[in-house]
Amino acid sequence: MSEDSSRNRIVPVLVPMPAERPYSYAVPDGMVVGPGSIVRVPLGPREVAGIVWDTPTDRVDAKKLRPISEVFDCPPLADADRRFVDWVAAYTLSPPGMVARMFLRAPAAFDPEPPLEGLVFAGGEPERATAARARVLELARDGMAWTRSGLAHAAGVSLTVVDGLKAQGLFEAVKIPPPPVVAAPDPAYATADLTLDQRDAAGTLSDKARGGFSVTLLDGVTGSGKTEVYFEAIAAAVKAGRQVLVLVPEIALTAAFLDRFHDRFGAKPAEWHSDLSPRMRERVWRQVAEGRVRVVAGARSALFLPFNDLGLIVVDEEHDPAYKQEDRVYYSARDMAVVRGHIGGFPVVLASATPAVESRVNADQGDTSASCCRPVLRKPRCPTCAPSTCAAARRRGAGSCLRSCWARWKRRSRAANRRCSSSTAAAMRR
Repeated sequence: MSEDSSRNRIVPVLVPMPAERPYSYAVPDGMVVGPGSIVRVPLGPREVAGIVWDTPTDRVDAKKLRPISEVFDCPPLADADRRFVDWVAAYTLSPPGMVARMFLRAPAAFDPEPPLEGLVFAGGEPERATAARARVLELARDGMAWTRSGLAHAAGVSLTVVDGLKAQGLFEAVKIPPPPVVAAPDPAYATADLTLDQRDAAGTLSDKARGGFSVTLLDGVTGSGKTEVYFEAIAAAVKAGRQVLVLVPEIALTAAFLDRFHDRFGAKPAEWHSDLSPRMRERVWRQVAEGRVRVVAGARSALFLPFNDLGLIVVDEEHDPAYKQEDRVYYSARDMAVVRGHIGGFPVVLASATPAVESRVNADQGDTSASCCRPVLRKPRCPTCAPSTCAAARRRGAGSCLRSCWARWKRRSRAANRRCSSSTAAAMRR
């Protein structure tokens, strides 16, 4: 922001509409804003959320401009994120405001989450002692604050028991910070049993997860353990105190994937996809911006979450066409993930059993803008065949085994067709 704009209290604000550049707004007296601040500004007859940008402003008297209405109590958008918006807009020939709009997908999250009503033990004894009341007081005497429903559930009693104790003055009301959407992942919760090839690949990714920008193509056949390998890179990033984004095609974001993550880290990642309820989207957005969520697993739109300290992006099934958006802003989330990693100075992992042609070529050629490697995790196995029919073919190699299976299948198919034809002819003669 220029000295002139600071002196005249004028700032550029990027609004979520197809405009070619930010609009200039006046800053009211007493209001403090800076690049990245999320504000509410008037736009025509309505008010919209926008982001204070850091480009030069118009040379105009501030008195002739409309003032900013409000500054949200929200972490500002980082400098790397603003550079990412400008880069995506220039590369995709999209209005910067439409790219910034993807960072502002949860307007209700711009204000802090309201605290919860809680209870804390105030001392004393109940008028009449019962087993249910004793269980409640045993938990509450440690001085911790409890929600009303949480205390009842933990003690195994009904809400009326807790309400009765509160009515007798044994509890006093307090405010409790909102709970996290997911528990923090523990990198040491479980250790994976990796093969030699997997350990080599995991070591490579873990080393890069602690360094600067790099792009690694994790190539291995289906079932070869790619997920367990990049879990080790996630563990290294979490140990370093960084946030992690795992991009997956929305159809692949299943309970099975979330359960595998839970088995490794003791907690599930925060989810970000189209099926989330509006309230959950707001909570995830806010806690990602505050740095309280450490790992997010989401569809392509998760790339535009305002991470507080993003340190690793994993693009699973990087060849999948679902990463391409063809509405409003046209982009490939895989390619933009590499750009965001380059701007932010952190590593990106592309994982696939069938890598895209461009990813394969970049890895084979060793693109100068990325440090690429292609660890092969396990050799593909020959399909299961009966030893009695394929023992000789197995000795000649997997290709011979496949040809033998194919020939046997064709012989059986021809025999079945002949039997069917004979039966049909006999039925017609009758």
